[in-house]
Amino acid sequence: MIAQDSVLVQLVRLIDRLPAPSHPVRPRPRGRPRLYSDTLFLKALTIMIIRRLHKVGELLAVLQEPTQEMRSLRKLLSEDGRFPSRRTFERRLRALPETLPERIGVLGRHLVALIEPWARCGRAVALDSTVLRARGGVWHKKDKEAGVVPHSSIDTEAGWTKSGWHGWVYGWKLHLACTVAGVWIPLAARLTPANASDGRIAPLLIEELPDEARLVLGDTHYNAPNVREACLAREMFLVASGRRGPYPHTDAGVEVRRILHRLRHVAIENLNEHFKALFEAHGSVPTRGRLDTARFALGAVFVYQLALLYRHERDSGANRGLKAFLRAA
Repeated sequence: MIAQDSVLVQLVRLIDRLPAPSHPVRPRPRGRPRLYSDTLFLKALTIMIIRRLHKVGELLAVLQEPTQEMRSLRKLLSEDGRFPSRRTFERRLRALPETLPERIGVLGRHLVALIEPWARCGRAVALDSTVLRARGGVWHKKDKEAGVVPHSSIDTEAGWTKSGWHGWVYGWKLHLACTVAGVWIPLAARLTPANASDGRIAPLLIEELPDEARLVLGDTHYNAPNVREACLAREMFLVASGRRGPYPHTDAGVEVRRILHRLRHVAIENLNEHFKALFEAHGSVPTRGRLDTARFALGAVFVYQLALLYRHERDSGANRGLKAFLRAA
């Protein structure tokens, strides 16, 4: 009887078949040449996200277990007969978040081409950000202005924001773009301190959208000239709320806007809640610092996309049942 690879091993193998980002040609940096590809560390990050391992030491300890699954994973994390040292894992995983937004964009466009989510509906994209609470204590404004860190648990790289639902929150913002369709496909993602403006980050998300997209739907925070210019540069039309005055509005087009914003709400708000439930992000994040938190949050978005691709190839559904699928992996 031939033993079948576990779902986790199959997901890691799938990374080798993903379309590669088109990096510009850059001069080789000084120092020792790299022995391992970025793909190897993307595989390691996938294992960390699925198995909820947030430190390199935890990853290496799990990989040392004498099981068939771990032997297969160690083989997939080796190149030319070499397995990276702990120091190499730490250094390269800290550098990985800088390339993850581009990888998420590439995989998002690949998923749109395969799944065709807009085959029976308008080609709309929703923009939004969701707040992730920082790990440890909070850094109050008066202490920050005085340059005082009252407790070592405080993540000094996070920031404050005021949410209409949660009130004041100290932490991070995960900025997302997703399809408005029957399947919620993350198309672009960025992580910033919570005090970063949604409108300032939006053009970075719009750059990664598929060419097929035509409508970009956002709330009041995206009703800004720079966001409109970014949409026009991609031949897309921005529909963002922001009209002032008493309700109900009676201007021309109000009923169309109401329908579009309802569709946006259903897509992006459900994706945000689904994401937090899948990766246990309703509480505080499991990491500290900008780079480690970006690795966790953006890595989770990438794993979400990877799971969608795996399930599409096996005709086993898309978003539905994803939590049980990842738990079983």
